[in-house]
Amino acid sequence: MAKKQKPRLRTADKISAPYRLNDFPKDFHISVGKEIVFILATKGVASIEGPEWERIFATSINADWKPSNIGLDDVVLGNTAWGAKTVKSAVKDFRNLNKIRLISGRNSPVFSYGDTVDVTHDPNEVGEKVLEIWNDRVISVRSRFENLRTVVLIKSDDLSQVAIYEFDTIMYVPQAFNFKWNKRNNLEGFDKVTGEKTFTWQPHGSQFTIHEHIPNNILILKIKTPEIIDKSTILNATGFDSSWVTIINK
Repeated sequence: MAKKQKPRLRTADKISAPYRLNDFPKDFHISVGKEIVFILATKGVASIEGPEWERIFATSINADWKPSNIGLDDVVLGNTAWGAKTVKSAVKDFRNLNKIRLISGRNSPVFSYGDTVDVTHDPNEVGEKVLEIWNDRVISVRSRFENLRTVVLIKSDDLSQVAIYEFDTIMYVPQAFNFKWNKRNNLEGFDKVTGEKTFTWQPHGSQFTIHEHIPNNILILKIKTPEIIDKSTILNATGFDSSWVTIINK
């Protein structure tokens, strides 16, 4: 494969974001907590997935929720866009969180380049293409927004604990990583300086995962579990009756 120019790593923004990284607006935690309690009380299921978290985060910072096909700019406020991710953690005390795996989309060289990929291919060539797909997505969004962030919701199984933090969404220089096929025939990328595993890519499904260190200044919330509101109570409060549902035939 011909040598390609290294993508430039952008580390500074020209125009200030609405607030400093991880310095969330006043009462942000109350807004998030209120939304989680509402979900627990009405759904009866401790479940918050990606789109729900996008909506909650947008509401809590008074931003616009604009679900995107790219997946990096689902929340927009002025010159700043956010991608939103959720991940479960079995850590009992979220103050001990250290590192998480963030599924960051499907990066398929087969689709993007028309290549076939398997473990017989040079891992560094495959890794370069996987990162180039990621970088192109970042470039596409950064062409429209001065600031680009990812906001992560780490959640316990019962949502009694959640942690929230942001990081700048950046491009990665492929030449800064060594790629290897592991025993499961998945591709792993390691930082050449630290030796740490930074990426995992699965040929089957093309799932791209970034291994992220959790910063010290994360926001950790403890949520009181509310009593579940009976479905009939909610329906009665809305004034529901059978006339609200009609059958329409062609």
